[in-house]
Amino acid sequence: MYDEDDLTLLETDTDFLEEDPLDQMEAVEEEAPPPLDPEEMLPLLEASDAPQRMLAARAFCELQDDRAVPALINLLSDVCPLVRVSAAYALGRNPNPDAVEPLLNQLATDWNGYVRKGLVWALGNSRDRRSIPPLLHALATDISAVRLWAASALTHVGRLNYEDIIPAIPPIIEGLRKDSVAAVRSNCAWTLGQLCAELPSNVVYATAVDALIETYVEDEDFGVKEDAKASLLKLGDPRGLQMIEELEEEGII
Repeated sequence: MYDEDDLTLLETDTDFLEEDPLDQMEAVEEEAPPPLDPEEMLPLLEASDAPQRMLAARAFCELQDDRAVPALINLLSDVCPLVRVSAAYALGRNPNPDAVEPLLNQLATDWNGYVRKGLVWALGNSRDRRSIPPLLHALATDISAVRLWAASALTHVGRLNYEDIIPAIPPIIEGLRKDSVAAVRSNCAWTLGQLCAELPSNVVYATAVDALIETYVEDEDFGVKEDAKASLLKLGDPRGLQMIEELEEEGII
């Protein structure tokens, strides 16, 4: 699976050329800074100055404190995109059922790709079944960085129960077969392996295995092939294992 921290190296969409400010934060000095104080950060979430709101929201990307959730929800609609993306990541670190609907509403309306990327990540961490249809929509329609995170986010929310997993499988297979970005296809392969491990051996499971075998054999990207292979090995499906063995014996892959 492609590491989500490497998204800025993988992005190719014309409307997503600038680096994510949160992805480019300076490296931590050798001497660690003093721990953040939530009592100092909480009032700053409602500061009139946008940089202070952003600083406080970023602080709660590290701190976990339920008291911050209402203010962070309000910051999802802040006029400043840097505040919004910081609030999204902070809510991902502080998952709360009350935040799911605001996150979904903002995902449906926010124009900024970096913000939507953070919203998708937060929704994955919410592990809430309400997130599944919007995440599938993002996987099918959004820019590549958001699609990449949507694919991996579905791993978390899709593990809730059988009824949640089944409708998610076909769109993930679609992404595995047709997405133009190799990193997205890789994450779809990885996600299929995770989700199908929770399924019985039925038609949906067999279709997913077929798609993984097809990807392992036919995809032109080595990384995608390796993720498809890893998922087949994880599932231990006899057809997949046999195909891997045959191709390796023949030296084709």
